[in-house]
Amino acid sequence: VAPTTPVCEVPSSAMTGTVVQMSCKETEGSPPSEYQWYKNGVALLEKTGTGSVRAANVTYTMNKKSGTLLFNTVTKNDTGEYFCEASNGIGLPQKCSVKRMQV
Repeated sequence: VAPTTPVCEVPSSAMTGTVVQMSCKETEGSPPSEYQWYKNGVALLEKTGTGSVRAANVTYTMNKKSGTLLFNTVTKNDTGEYFCEASNGIGLPQKCSVKRMQV
């Protein structure tokens, strides 16, 4: 079953230095969808752990299975327009509407 349009939760504003979690979910897709987050139209890289992440100046962890995008400490650089895309290899990937977060 192809995925439906996912529901994205993106805070409209966040204080610098706080923890921010964004979520993306759709329930119709079978097999379960994987989720890809985009910022300003550019796909975010999947990063797990903290080793090489700091070096790359990346402050988030993206989980493609659960659809969460977690920022340990947001900075002004994280301000932007976010959306996520659900895909499971069947039909076309579905995107939620773009939401802007201001830090």
